Amino acid sequence: MAAFDPWDPAFLADPYPAYAELRAKGRVQYFEPTDQWLVPHHAHVSALLRDRRLGRTYQHRFTHEEFGRTAPPAEHEPFHTLNDHGMLDLEPPDHTRIRRLVSKAFTPRTVERLKPYVTGLAGELVDRLVAAGGGDLLTDVAEPLPVAVIAEMLGIPEADRAPLRPWSADICGMYELNPSEDVAARAVRASVEFSDYLRDLIAERRKEPGDDLISGLIAAHDEGDRLTEQEMISTAVLLLNAGHEATVNSTVNGWYALFRNPSQLEALRADHSLVPRAVEELMRYDTPLQLFERWVLDDIEIDGTTIPRGAEIALLFGSANHDPEVFHDPERLDLTRADNPHISFSAGIHYCIGAPLARIELAASMTALLEKAPTLALAAEPERKPNFVIRGLEGLRVHVLP
Repeated sequence: MAAFDPWDPAFLADPYPAYAELRAKGRVQYFEPTDQWLVPHHAHVSALLRDRRLGRTYQHRFTHEEFGRTAPPAEHEPFHTLNDHGMLDLEPPDHTRIRRLVSKAFTPRTVERLKPYVTGLAGELVDRLVAAGGGDLLTDVAEPLPVAVIAEMLGIPEADRAPLRPWSADICGMYELNPSEDVAARAVRASVEFSDYLRDLIAERRKEPGDDLISGLIAAHDEGDRLTEQEMISTAVLLLNAGHEATVNSTVNGWYALFRNPSQLEALRADHSLVPRAVEELMRYDTPLQLFERWVLDDIEIDGTTIPRGAEIALLFGSANHDPEVFHDPERLDLTRADNPHISFSAGIHYCIGAPLARIELAASMTALLEKAPTLALAAEPERKPNFVIRGLEGLRVHVLP
């Protein structure tokens, strides 16, 4: 059987057999290399995402010393200042306050108004790919679409957008297991540069507000909602990172899965009404976020095993999405799958606020590729990124057959 080893290239290429082994071993297992408890079953992952005895942070209740943890190195401070003030790593009441403000930009009506822009941009990007006879689906379509959409929402000028994706990639490197000092240094540098840029942009928007989310957060603050400048900066970075990482990786992971399952791709080409279900199934089948970490704030018990306060739990989304207790024949890609309670967007108070927008983006790019590039084919076997937590490809070379 395959072993759970998040640094092994063979595991990274296909972690799903190792997940099956984990699920067979039990409901929770301690993993010494990362000092974490692995939770591989859908039922427990889903329940623990909603369990208030767990938290994304513990600092709202405990000091590092009280929690039995060591404070991060001082040289990593810029990253942690940026990361720790974003709502993904906050707990109530701070999380509630910030999410309430940000959610105004992601109401169903607001997201629906974005649909023509998203659809039009997806069509333009695919037109260019077709005109070139092919290219890299990652850099030509998957990346520019969601980055442009979230940058437009935030009010980041088009001329300033080139560094956004590199900054995001460097910051997200810190979410991998046991990141190296080199990864940390890049994340710190990106955190400083991104924060400095946004601080200047916020100052500009204070003088000249626009019809964008940053201007809206400033206005809300001025009207009495407590939102510090650091919270604005961290919120903007989180929205950019979360607002495109999952969409980018879902796009390339999904198309690579379709190329490896030609009967499913042909069914999709024959019936474009399958697109909504295809989006959900592809997110389940090769999950873009494989793991979500939580701290144990109060002792919990999982299937007879007590996990003490101060421990860290790794909720294995990729494994949960392949749990045969929930999904019939989970290793099979089935674009007609109707009952699909995948947890790729998380659950509970940290459920992805941008999930409706991500679904629109994924459906728009998929539909544009099906309509405008019906002969799209894989040009070369892609290389996996050497990451576990955020699962993606280095690129996806495609060509459009005559």
